[in-house]
This record gives sequence, structure tokens and C-alpha cells, in this order.
Amino acid sequence: MATFEFFNAQTDKRTQSDVLEQLIDVIGNDVSSSVTRRKYQVWVTGSGTGPGVTSSLFQTVFDQDYSLQTANPVFDVTIGIHTSSLLVQETTTSFDAVNDQYYFSSKSLMMREKIDLYRTFAQQLLGDDSQAFTFISGSYNGTSVVGKTIKEAVFFTFKRLFSRDQLKRETYALRMFYSGSNATLSDLATPGTAENIYTDLGSATNVNYGFPGGSVGTLVDTATTNTVGLIWHDQGIIVLDSSRVFNVTQSITGTIESVTTLTEPFVGSLLSSSLYGSTGSLFYRASVDDILDHLCSTRLTGSDATVMAFQNQTNINSSVYFCKFSADRFNYSSNPTYTDNDGRIVVIDPGQEDIQRSFAFITSIGLYDADNNLLAVAKTSRPILKNYQREYTVKVRLDYARKQRFTLKTNKK
Repeated sequence: MATFEFFNAQTDKRTQSDVLEQLIDVIGNDVSSSVTRRKYQVWVTGSGTGPGVTSSLFQTVFDQDYSLQTANPVFDVTIGIHTSSLLVQETTTSFDAVNDQYYFSSKSLMMREKIDLYRTFAQQLLGDDSQAFTFISGSYNGTSVVGKTIKEAVFFTFKRLFSRDQLKRETYALRMFYSGSNATLSDLATPGTAENIYTDLGSATNVNYGFPGGSVGTLVDTATTNTVGLIWHDQGIIVLDSSRVFNVTQSITGTIESVTTLTEPFVGSLLSSSLYGSTGSLFYRASVDDILDHLCSTRLTGSDATVMAFQNQTNINSSVYFCKFSADRFNYSSNPTYTDNDGRIVVIDPGQEDIQRSFAFITSIGLYDADNNLLAVAKTSRPILKNYQREYTVKVRLDYARKQRFTLKTNKK
């Protein structure tokens, strides 16, 4: 049975905040392999007797084979298109203002879903799904990009397990190929060309806090200092400008899913403005899955090499209670087994009551509320001897978790 002692909330309790940091790296095989990159085929369409198209709205990269119970999801990857993009403005056939819906030619695929994905991130990070992501600082090829819009974006959303409370500023690095491998849509065996490294260098000082999504910094090319994207440290979200991180005019070939046939040939480029709306713009013609397969298999490959690294931060808010055991206190136990049937203390030899003094062992400390309800129990690593010659102060620390992370989810309608 317990022995009770009231502590002074003013002198025996302290609150403190600590930061725990952890280094995370992602290897190329995890990003490029279909075994570790999971698809969620929740979008389906069809036309007449054709096979139709099934596609994900995003894909998740795991740290090992995602079919294993020990696999952990590292981040989600998807793409989005803002309505100001020429992919929308020069290809839409009509606009329904009542339902806020764009209509496109049958040559396109999932254009409204790509617009909605962009709006999802805009709502979460900017507080308005109609807004566009714009650069807050930096330049590109010597020209300021402040206020410039990211119209065709690639999004990385890190899971809470790896991003924790936030990404530490000036620790994020991304290794990416500017051009695809062998000019094909998907080539797992051959890495791309023109490797660039993008970091959030300068985001510790050059940061903007005026958004619902928290603080945001910029991603820059380490070789040229060109600004290429945004990083939302508090949310663990990366927003890349496709027109700046990829060779959007590179000629690429391959096959993509089709509404009327299983696959159809593709010849064109990623985002070439001269090919908007025609057979050759991948962001316009292909499903989200086909686009992500191309980007993950040709732009982020590198076998076992690291393609992404950062440090996360866990903010630990703690209440520390100093439980004091003075020399003349807690040397007796109220446990019924502490005395025998005759009332003699069992830890004292018979007939030695005048010589020996009682003692006890500290094994647990309970924290109670004002109504004497047990709230928490702290256990010592080993029993602690307590007698009239010993004084102790035991520190009990309660740590508190913080916030929920924004992640993408699939919803079947």
C-alpha cells in the first residue's frame, strides 16, 4: 500500500521544453521500385467497351517492401496543376462557373483531379484553395522570382513518423536528375542525367511565417543558387516547381494508359509549351500514376544512394516533479505484510526493536489529482533502500506530444 505525501506545486514542479533531432535519409531504390512505392487505384474511368483507366491520386514511398508488416510509409508524392497554367488555359473546352468545373478534350486525362490536388495543398498551406503557390524570395538565372507562381507542382508530404514536429531548417537536401534516362518514360536500370542538388539553404533566416501552414522557406540549386521550390517546415511538405527542376522540353517516348485501349504510344515532353493540348504533353495526356511512375523511376533513381535527407525535430514539452524523501520520512510501509500477526515489524529482528530502526524500499511513485484520483505511476529501475540515514529527491518527468500531421488520404465515392 502507498504512503502519501503532498508536494508544493510552486517549488516542487518545473516545466521545460526540449528538442530531439533525428537524421533521416531516403535511398533511390525505395523511391523508384514498385515494391516499395505503393499505388492506390481509386480513380476509374471508361468509354464504351474500352478497358478504361485506373489510377491513384498519389503514391506512398515505404522504407521497405510495403507488403511487410514492418514497412513504414516515409512520404506521399503527387502532382498538381493550378488553373492559371497554360495546361488549363490553352486546353480547356469550357468552364462551368456554377459548379466551378473545367472541361477538357478527350486527349487529356485526369485534368480536373490534377487541379483538385493542387487546391487541396493550397487550402491546407495557404488557407485558400483558389490561391497559387508563389515564391517569397530568390531568383532564377539572375532574375527575381518573388511573386512568381508555381503552376505545375510536385508535392512531397512526409509522414509524421519521419518528419516529427517539423523539419529542421537548413538540413533538407534533395538529389534529383534534371533530365530523364534514355529519353524514355520509365527506365529503372539507367539513372537520369544532369544531377542537381536542392537544399533549403538560407531558410533559417529567410523565412515567412504569415501562412496557415506555418513557416515556409525556399529550395535552391546548390550549384546555381536558382530558386526551384518551397519547403513548409512545420508541415513537412515540399512543393517543387516542375518547370524549374525538370527539363520540360526533353523529348521522351513510351506508352501511357488510355481510355480506349490498354496502352497507347506517347511521344513528346513533360511540359513543353509548344505541345500543350497536343499528343506530346505528359502532364496533360497521362494519368497521375503514369506521371509519378515517370518522375520516380527516372528523376529520383540512384540504386542504394541517398536521394533525400533531412533532420527532423521533436518538440518535447515536459512537466518535472521533484519528489523529496527526507531522512525521517518514508521509512515505514503501510503494506499489511510489513508486520506479522503480533504487530512486529518483519524487517526488524525479534527483540531488537530498541536497537534497530525500520526501513523500506522505494519502487513506485504515483501522481494524483486534487480529488485523489491516480493519474500516473512512475517505476524505479530498481528498488531504492530508504532509511533514517538516507535522503532522496526523485525526479518524475511527464512528456507531452504535439500536433497531428497533414497527410493525403484516399476517399472512394
